[in-house]
Formats: sequence, C-alpha cells, structure tokens
Amino acid sequence: MTKSEMIVQLQSEVAISALSDSDFENACDDASRETSWSFPVSTDFKIFWMKERAKRALFFYLASQSAHKFKIKQISLNQRFDHYLKIIGYMDGQFKEIVEARPDEFGDVDVYKMFCTKVDSGFAYDGLGRDRTYDADQEVIFNPTD
Repeated sequence: MTKSEMIVQLQSEVAISALSDSDFENACDDASRETSWSFPVSTDFKIFWMKERAKRALFFYLASQSAHKFKIKQISLNQRFDHYLKIIGYMDGQFKEIVEARPDEFGDVDVYKMFCTKVDSGFAYDGLGRDRTYDADQEVIFNPTD
C-alpha cells in the first residue's frame, strides 16, 4: 500500500472535519518513523499496524486541539478530551503488546539472529577417530548462519 492509498483509507475511516489533509500526511509520516517501515508497505501485518499507528497520531492531534480549549464549564469538551486520551492509551497498549509478541517484524532482524550464537569447540575427528583439529582446512563452526 502506498502512502497516498493509506491517506485515502484513513480519510474514510477517520472522517473528522477538524483534521486537514496535511494532518493525514503527517500521521502517515509519524507511523512510518515509529514502526521504522517505509512506504510502500507490502504485507497485511505491516499495513494494519501502519494504519493503526497513523490513526493513533490523528487522535493525538485531535486531543492536542481539544486540550488547549479546555474549560471546566464545558463538560462535553472535557468528555471528548478524555475519550481521545482513552483511545490513545488503548492503542498504545495494543502496539506495545504486538511489538513484544512480534519483534522480528519491528526490529529488521531475521528470526535466526534473535538467539545466541553457538561456537563449536574446534575439536574435530575423522571417521576413524583420528584428531583433525590442527589440519589446515579445519574451521570453527559458528551457528546460526545465513
């Protein structure tokens, strides 16, 4: 999914008049920086989480706009601000859980590189039990490998 396709989808899902076109573009940029993925995004997993983080950024923009207008007598504004903060907190919790559950998706690390390295002792024997440890072609084996 390209950035422009993501913006169109976000505009249909978060149709709030207080948001401008630049807000949607900035939200996509924020989501890209936060997840360290760049557009175009290819897998369903990455598309979903880029969209979720962009929505979170949009809700934060709305909460920021509501925060400076806050007055104690305007109860409806207070409730709107609280609702945005609850949504943002919920979305942050979900994102934290998925980052912990799927670090391979967010760390640009192959799964086999996430575990310890095993270095063999270097001792080697041929099929007859003769020591080949110090032969010129004997190399220490490192695991895992590419």
